Amino acid sequence: MARNERDGGNSGGRERGGDRDRTPRDREESELVEKLVGINRVAKVVKGGRRFGFAALVVVGDAKGRVGVGSGKAREVPEAIRKATDQAKRSMIRVPLREGRTLHHDVHGHFGAGKVVLRTADAGTGIIAGGPMRAIFEALGVQDVVTKSVGTSNPHNMIKATFDALSQCVSPRAVAARRGRRVSDILGRREAGAEVKESA
Repeated sequence: MARNERDGGNSGGRERGGDRDRTPRDREESELVEKLVGINRVAKVVKGGRRFGFAALVVVGDAKGRVGVGSGKAREVPEAIRKATDQAKRSMIRVPLREGRTLHHDVHGHFGAGKVVLRTADAGTGIIAGGPMRAIFEALGVQDVVTKSVGTSNPHNMIKATFDALSQCVSPRAVAARRGRRVSDILGRREAGAEVKESA
């Protein structure tokens, strides 16, 4: 009986030690927000009939300015989602956010037949976006944004057009550094002061 108690105590210690031994990368991945945008059933015609599979589209972000998208195909839904999630984690990009809640400026993006317009918004506006675009902003950590999609409702094209727009977003500090000027030269003094407080 005492031996069993000792064994139980040792296993508990190993579990607690395992939590402490988790690497920062493991903790970072556990904090990621995963959004399943859609699943399609796809068919491959082979000799003797059709072979069915599933295609998943997943958006992953840390809700702090990083977001990625991935797609995966497999014979089973869980495996397709896992493949898509792994690809999304590898393709994450960083987007500068104003006050940690909205974009710094309005931006346009397009991919194929899809065109999107992303506009900065005041506090309390919320995420005004539909379908796949909403998943991107929730994973990104944006709280206030107004968007419009024109030309297509295909989720793949909408998401790629949105990422095209997000890749064009730059912060006033980056613009000032590129031009060799101060932030107050790019913005007004009042806005520049807010920018400095935000970055500090």
